Amino acid sequence: MILNIEKSLYQKALELIENSRYILLITHVNPDADSIGGALALSNFFIENRIKHKVFNVGKNIPRNVEFLNGFNKITDILPPFFDLAISVDCGAYSRLGIKLDENIPLINFDHHASNENFGTINLVDAKMASTSEIIFDFFKYNDLKISKNSAEALYTGIYSDTQALSLPRTTKETFSKMSHLLDCGVNSSYIAENFLRKDSLAKYRILPKILDSLELHKEGKVASIYAKNEWFKSTGAKSIDCEEALDMILRIGVVKIAFFIRELDKSCRISLRSKENIDVSKIAKIFNGGGHINAAGCTIYDKDLEEVKSLVLKEIYEI
Repeated sequence: MILNIEKSLYQKALELIENSRYILLITHVNPDADSIGGALALSNFFIENRIKHKVFNVGKNIPRNVEFLNGFNKITDILPPFFDLAISVDCGAYSRLGIKLDENIPLINFDHHASNENFGTINLVDAKMASTSEIIFDFFKYNDLKISKNSAEALYTGIYSDTQALSLPRTTKETFSKMSHLLDCGVNSSYIAENFLRKDSLAKYRILPKILDSLELHKEGKVASIYAKNEWFKSTGAKSIDCEEALDMILRIGVVKIAFFIRELDKSCRISLRSKENIDVSKIAKIFNGGGHINAAGCTIYDKDLEEVKSLVLKEIYEI
């Protein structure tokens, strides 16, 4: 097996952790299960080894379907007064942290996005990995650290989510091997499924019909677009995470090769892009200072209305 991250980097990361007095674990803006799962896997290890730390999210807009993971209720949007080490989890760009760190504080950067800017003191970044939780699994593995049941559940959830139930092309034999090992660590797969897949909010089912009704097909049906207006979030009480499934749903349409979803915010629009086969939507995201993977990417466009944003994205898609 070819290692894209040197084992020595995992060891250096552990040395930084062991020599720190207080650690800030940072999940990205509007976190997904991979970011939360990876952070909580580390958090549980820290708890078990009496390493002082906090898990931080800038907006605390955290998906409800991971609330069963141990340590979820300790996630905070309040920065501690002191920390001498920061660890970012699944942040493809420095801006995804949502905060500006003191340049004198070392930063360990765990991520799997091809667009990662390698902004850390130590960069544990591998774009070939199916999820950031896989890289954190390797942090445990190459440092010969025990993965407890609590950490295993967090890693399992992160991998399962970011591979869309182990169905994406970047899912490898190694991914399945890691999942098998996590089961050996005490993970109950049916317990994860019950809690992760069947904990939807009522608001989700109030906003989804509105979003699906916005569906438009372009380029003879090969491109599909949907959107969510800011007012819909306010009227239904839904959050961004409640809408994630809508994009995957329209990508399942047989003729569709590229799908994108525009979420209207107060002063910007957040665009999520998905594709089939080897169509690289990260190229489109990069045009608007975003990034991601070949089949999944995102960006934010500021100071333009929804229709303008849709036109801009479609223009770039047509040029692929």
